Amino acid sequence: MQNYQAAVVQAAPVFMDLDACVDKASGLIEQAARQGASIIAFPECWFPGYPWWIWLSATAHNLKYFQQYHANSMVVGGPACQRLAAAARDNRIFVSAGISERDHGSLYIAQLLFNDRGELVRARRKLKPTHMERTVYGEGDGSDLAVVDTALGRVGQLCCWEHLQPLSRYAMYSLHEQVHIAAWPSFSCYPQAFALGPEANKAVSLVYALEGQCYVLAPCGVISAEMIEMLVETEAQAELISAGGGHAQIYAPDGRPLCDPLEEHAEGLLLAELDLGAISIAKSFADPVGHYSRPDVTRLLLNCKPQPPVEEFTAEFKEVIIDTSEPEQDPGVN
Repeated sequence: MQNYQAAVVQAAPVFMDLDACVDKASGLIEQAARQGASIIAFPECWFPGYPWWIWLSATAHNLKYFQQYHANSMVVGGPACQRLAAAARDNRIFVSAGISERDHGSLYIAQLLFNDRGELVRARRKLKPTHMERTVYGEGDGSDLAVVDTALGRVGQLCCWEHLQPLSRYAMYSLHEQVHIAAWPSFSCYPQAFALGPEANKAVSLVYALEGQCYVLAPCGVISAEMIEMLVETEAQAELISAGGGHAQIYAPDGRPLCDPLEEHAEGLLLAELDLGAISIAKSFADPVGHYSRPDVTRLLLNCKPQPPVEEFTAEFKEVIIDTSEPEQDPGVN
């Protein structure tokens, strides 16, 4: 498909309630399909919500949230995952889902990609959780920097500040993305920090589109009043986070925003028409891994091999027979 509609989500999750998040997502998926979208993208950790408490209190204090959050994180292939797959299949739409992934005792910031038949075609983990995220989540590896060939073109995914890692960006560009999902959690935490705000991070998505000459779907979460009531316990915490923070957008391969933005507290979908043929025009100006590269000067070393903590090892034994009999003496030798 060269031309099709894409949708990005700007909405609050049903915080720390995975089943309710899937219910709400199913409604948004159905809405996007009714509006003619061929793909819908959800924000970072939208299932079951981004753990904002990590930025508000000491790690020891935050343990009170962890058991519920762990229990409501999604297992790849589990019941909640299967429900998302069914929603993609029933509505004939691709779905990119930002999840907190539970893998036995550990959690990972992850992204799933379902095709329009409800098949899970990609599951990847954030390569390096950012700052306080490392108190909750583990890391991915080089196999999580990948692009998938689909009926909608070559689709890739990254989360949040992965987009500030130049080498990771270049690795993704080298895989010739056409459609990139840049999942963001929300932009209303730490208003004193410009680097965490909407201006800086929307610019990151825009530059990714311009630099990689690809479409960028940038879904963004919203912090609801209910989430604030659950998270904020002191006046000091109230100064660090507020409701709102939604700044979803879709960007063209030349960096242009393609949608009229929603108000930051509003929930809904942003839709735009993608024309994959337009990528060739952008590439004609600057292809960073093609005619605009200088591999004789700078090159990237990329290890895409999975790095599991345990690898099964089976030793092969060969039977060796040692002949201990006395050798026969040549009768002609004295």
